[in-house]
Amino acid sequence: MSVDITIPSPGESITEVTVGTWMKQSGDWVDKDEIILEIESDKATLEITSPASGLLTATGATGDELAVGEVIGAIDTSATKPAASAPAADTGTSKAVAAPAEGVKATPVARKIAADEGVNLASVKGTGPSGRVTKADVLAASAAAPAATTAAPVVPAAPASTPVAPTAPVVIPTSSTIPGSREVRRVRMTKLRKRIAERLVHSQHTAATLTTFNEVDMTRSMALRKQYKEAFAEKYGVGLGFMSFFVKAAVHALKAQPTVNASIVDDEIEYHDYMDVGVAVGTDRGLVVPVLRNTEGMSFAEIEARIKDFAVRARTGKLSIEEMTGGTFTVSNGGVYGSMMSTPILNPPQSGILGMHGIKKRAVEDPDNPGNIVLRPMMYIAMSYDHRIIDGTEAVTFLKTIKECVEAPERMLLEL
Repeated sequence: MSVDITIPSPGESITEVTVGTWMKQSGDWVDKDEIILEIESDKATLEITSPASGLLTATGATGDELAVGEVIGAIDTSATKPAASAPAADTGTSKAVAAPAEGVKATPVARKIAADEGVNLASVKGTGPSGRVTKADVLAASAAAPAATTAAPVVPAAPASTPVAPTAPVVIPTSSTIPGSREVRRVRMTKLRKRIAERLVHSQHTAATLTTFNEVDMTRSMALRKQYKEAFAEKYGVGLGFMSFFVKAAVHALKAQPTVNASIVDDEIEYHDYMDVGVAVGTDRGLVVPVLRNTEGMSFAEIEARIKDFAVRARTGKLSIEEMTGGTFTVSNGGVYGSMMSTPILNPPQSGILGMHGIKKRAVEDPDNPGNIVLRPMMYIAMSYDHRIIDGTEAVTFLKTIKECVEAPERMLLEL
């Protein structure tokens, strides 16, 4: 009996996917629910498991564009599972295969790649939930291995008595003698990257985007974080970062300026009584924006825990479509990459996005001693907004509220 493997629907409105990496090949025995394939949609990467145990026949090749519901392979359930073969003796010429490291927590995909790449799972630090080793961890370890094991050749020093050769004349290269490669490579864009590009262009073509800036003195928030970060981590099991300060500040500002939390739908303005804040997360596949639902009711600890969970699962393509849709406002932290200033692009149909940047010590007037100059940890913040429904006064006031909340974090606790 043969059981078809079909392309499942990754989410609403998605009708086509790209075939990604096959974890198993035609002729391989697979067990039921074993991961056999990755597919890529325009929003996420998903793993496909075997619907039954048997011999695999794969009919879709990596890179193929297939419709949802289309058959991509089959499982022959009438086949007999082959007996396990004894491991071949090491001849010294084959690629080393890492020990299975059964005691190590790792995803099935991570174990498969580790075996193929010769990576010892026991030596890989896991970044997944409960320290589980993920696909990204193994790939990073595999990429770092050659650099760590390749030593630079030792060049013996020339004897002191060796005469110095006369300097040769400098030869200016011509267009035909320029050293180095001049090859050009073209790599097909993933569906996720194409979707990101389409949305960014759509945003700039459809919204009247303006950006306003301000700067925040981080002194008091940094002092509060330093004072309580150990107790916070001990009680809640998650670190206290600055994202929770800015997300809470955004909620405070959205309450004061509800238009920033609204969207344009046809010729109407749609206001939202809830605040679903998207948090931009960078991955090797591109930028994704998972959403914190009803952030107005979340604590600092809940925000930090959700952001950490999003970041871990984003790196391995485990976020669902539902988790990345429906936000009403977005916060993006370019400061983690060293950005000093930027103009963030709106995430349609949202009307506002807050951009955080790096914290740098700068000379400013001492707020406690006017007329005196002191060094303070400062951050530039930016807010891009859709000028069709948000006026400049509202945008500036919104950003000023963010500044006030972060500079005096107790305001958020007292709802001032």
